[in-house]
Order: sequence, then C-alpha cells, then structure tokens
Amino acid sequence: MKTYLLLDFFFSLLLGLMGCSKLEDTTKITPDQNEEPTKTLVVPIINEASGIADSKSVPGHLWVQEDSGNPAQLYLLSHKGAVLKKIPLKGAKNRDWEDIAIFGDQIYLADIGDNNKTAREYAFYSFKEPSASTDTIRNISVVKFKYPDGSHDAEAFLIDPKTRNILIITKTDTLSRVYKLNYPFSSTTMNTAELVGNLPYSYVVSASLSGSGKEAIVKTYSALYHYQQKGNEPLEEYLLKEFNTLPYTIEPQGEAVTFAAADSGYFTLSEKGLASAVNLYFYKKK
Repeated sequence: MKTYLLLDFFFSLLLGLMGCSKLEDTTKITPDQNEEPTKTLVVPIINEASGIADSKSVPGHLWVQEDSGNPAQLYLLSHKGAVLKKIPLKGAKNRDWEDIAIFGDQIYLADIGDNNKTAREYAFYSFKEPSASTDTIRNISVVKFKYPDGSHDAEAFLIDPKTRNILIITKTDTLSRVYKLNYPFSSTTMNTAELVGNLPYSYVVSASLSGSGKEAIVKTYSALYHYQQKGNEPLEEYLLKEFNTLPYTIEPQGEAVTFAAADSGYFTLSEKGLASAVNLYFYKKK
C-alpha cells in the first residue's frame, strides 16, 4: 500500500501495536535468532518496496518490486545494498503489486492491493526467474481471481509446496483473513478464492515461506509472526495454529520480508516513507 499521509501511517502502526499488545501473553521470541540485525544502506534508493524475494538464479541478491503507481518492473538488489538493475515485465501492469515469492524456478507477483476495496478482480503474474543478464521479462502467465464475499485489500501471500495452493492474507479486515486459491489454477477463466480462516491480528503487509516449506513468517508493521510445521499438515493448517514472534527492528514503513535462500536468516525492507534513506536488514540465525 502507498501511504503518503503521516496520519495514515501512524494510524496503521498504532493498530499493529495494539494487535501485538493483545498477543504479548501468548507469544514468545524464537530463541535461535540474533536480536540485532545487519543494517545495509540501499543505493540508489528504492522508494516504495512492497515485496522482496531472495534470488536462486543470482545468489547474493534479492528481487524487489514496488506497489501501485510504479512501473511494471523488478529491481535486482545486492545483499550489500547496491541496486544493480531494473528489469521491465513486458505486457504486465502494476495495478497494485504487493508481494513477491519464488516457487521452484518461477517468480510469482501478487497484484492484490486494494486500498479502497473497489476492485472486482485481482491477479498473480508468474514467470521464470530471470538471470542477471536478462533485460526484459517475457512469457508471463496470469491467474485472475476474485473473492467469494466482495473486495479485500491484501498485501501478502504464500504458496504451499505440497499442494501448490496459494494462500492470500488480507490486510485491513478486523482480523486478517486467509483465502485459498486451489491448484490447478485456470489461466482462461476467473478463479474464486476460498476462505479458510482468520489470523488473530490484522495489518499483514508481507509473508514468506522457508525453502523447506516448514516455516512461515507473517509480517505486520510492528511484528514478525513465526509459524512452524509440526507434522505433515498443509500450510493452511499450520498457519492457523500457534506461533512465536521473531526479532524485528521497526522500519519507517516496513512492508517486505523474505527468508534467505540459504536458510541462514531473513531479510526485511521498507518503503522510504518519511525517512531520508532506505536500509536492508538481515537477521542471521545463531
């Protein structure tokens, strides 16, 4: 989401903090993470990052996308903070891109933002993860979907590695809702998402799944909620169970999180918001 007004931002942050306070008695900090992250300045600045994914095809780099009002393109960002290039997506439209994930050798982009809750349909773009030498992304597949109960503003999604179902997490409902798109998806007709449950908090702005598929992070403006698979249950089940919180340094308008591809920790990235700079944070596992 793009929030230019100071009151909008602090209102969202306050709601996130309120949600956290209600959960303080039932959540714990996961012990295998260092408290202090590595902070790296992003140069040149990326103004409105809303999703990140740690690259498999270009190790040591992240793919970054911006939200509505920005070009349909990806940034290639080094773990050391250098923005190496921009790669446009031919034929794609950035209505309101809000999150990104890598599944196998494919990148998925979620066009699921809807601040005013007026959109009639939403979409996922998917394409082969580019290399560092790619100048334009082509051969893009589009999956369109709608909700069964009207419009929703969402900024996060996860893909279940066992079922390939896509789980979409809404942002501004009283409690964030989890909807499911059942695989296989139709690329020629409208898909309808199915409500599977609610999370006990709201203002979800990003999510990420570990390479093993056994851990998930769900991010709000003020917290990172950590879920772990206990047995063989699908993602949609363990995502609705107990969780811990992970260490997190609150950012100006932090809307992006991803596990490191090497399972060495996790990254977060913020929109510029009212800050003078943007920093990439990395939280290393002990």
